[in-house]
Amino acid sequence: MTFDDEPLAGENLPILPGHDSPGRFERVLRAGYFAVTAEIAPPDSADPQEVYARAALFDGCVDAINATDGSGANCHMSSVGMCALLTRRGYSMIMQISCRDRNRIAMQGDVLGASAMGVSNILCLTGDGVQSGDHPEAKPVFDMDCMTSLQMLCGMRDDGEFLSGRKITAPPKVFLGAAANPFAPPFDYRPLRLAKKVAAGAQFVQTQYCFDIEMLKDYMSKVGDLGLHKKVFILPGVGPLASAKSAEWIRTNVAGVHIPDAIIKRLAGAQDQKQEGVNICIDMINQIREIEGASGVHIMAYRQEERIAEIVEKTKVLGDRKPWHPNR
Repeated sequence: MTFDDEPLAGENLPILPGHDSPGRFERVLRAGYFAVTAEIAPPDSADPQEVYARAALFDGCVDAINATDGSGANCHMSSVGMCALLTRRGYSMIMQISCRDRNRIAMQGDVLGASAMGVSNILCLTGDGVQSGDHPEAKPVFDMDCMTSLQMLCGMRDDGEFLSGRKITAPPKVFLGAAANPFAPPFDYRPLRLAKKVAAGAQFVQTQYCFDIEMLKDYMSKVGDLGLHKKVFILPGVGPLASAKSAEWIRTNVAGVHIPDAIIKRLAGAQDQKQEGVNICIDMINQIREIEGASGVHIMAYRQEERIAEIVEKTKVLGDRKPWHPNR
């Protein structure tokens, strides 16, 4: 299967003029559907069957899957490796590429290789510092950051050139994304930072976890005032919390994650806290759907990936649309 033959998502969505990739994820967003993406946990293994088993949890309920790239500065199977395996199976993959571990030569080579294998979506990240992971003695690279890597990949795609100016015979056909964090101070700067990422080339954005709808509404209002909601597809991040205790730990130890007291109180008062965490996630998605400028949701369900199908089904967020999956 070549990437031009990538199966369509639900409706017979064409590749229209103005599309930068042939991928289903871009087609879904540009057709005006509310998109659903999820994050796959990479294995500490070289067994492809472990990757296939994890991806199967998302069959028929998400439009694209993020393959993380050493998140938290911890070592796992690479994003490009997971994308290669799952693209062959027909999944629509979002390859994350962190500037922490690669210089510009390696990044450009990875993008060409990924595009050749059918990967249509790239998410550019600056990356967590090595001190936060399991190899604190590693030497960080940070040759680029999110902004400059987006600009570099735009040049490869749109101008057909490496950053050096050397010509590329077949440019990568990729839809470019970035991360955003509306919930980290200084709050007034966050929409302006998003504007910089859009100017650098971001076409879609996935945010950090949202547990405070009023804060998200305020952020999206400011994004709208800047006209950014018409320039970039924004997918707020959501996810189920396992318990009040874990929620307390996350808001204390994970930078940029804001969890209001009311959410923790709701979890603590529930008879089944894990199910209540799922219920809160469902409530968040239903409220996000009503916010102008929200083009979808990015579900991060670390160690609860099996609950994503339930969350998507209960929100009815896909309507009658059925995302393609290999067993269809």
